[in-house]
Amino acid sequence: MSESEDKKTEAVEAEAIKGKEDKKEVPAKFAKLVSELDKMSVLDLSEFVTTLEDHFGVSAAAPVAMAGAAAPAEAAEAVEEKTSFNIFLASTGEKKIDVIKAVREITGLGLAESKAVADGAPTMVKEGATKDEADDAKAKLEAAGATIELQ
Repeated sequence: MSESEDKKTEAVEAEAIKGKEDKKEVPAKFAKLVSELDKMSVLDLSEFVTTLEDHFGVSAAAPVAMAGAAAPAEAAEAVEEKTSFNIFLASTGEKKIDVIKAVREITGLGLAESKAVADGAPTMVKEGATKDEADDAKAKLEAAGATIELQ
């Protein structure tokens, strides 16, 4: 072992000894294992960790690194995988009659029910629509002068 490795090992062991003063209580079921680990040097502990990683097929450092990198990817996947949309009518705009006709066409409701939906804005027009249905409905309602939000 080189002189610099000896110094690093001594520094790590000094930190470990310092940390012993701030020990938390060890559950009884782990007491024997912890006492055995206390007897090991830092190099032995490092080798032990590597052995455990190989045995269980995991890496002690990976969860921290992967969690930061995976979060944006998971968010992007969630947006891409969305298959169900809610069509929300924020306002009817100037052409209320055209909006009523569009609501009727999209939902299959009768004239009175479609008028009630348009009069009740802001309100949900349709829930659980596919992406194509939602895009088509949004185009129809916006062409009629309504303000739409896809959720």
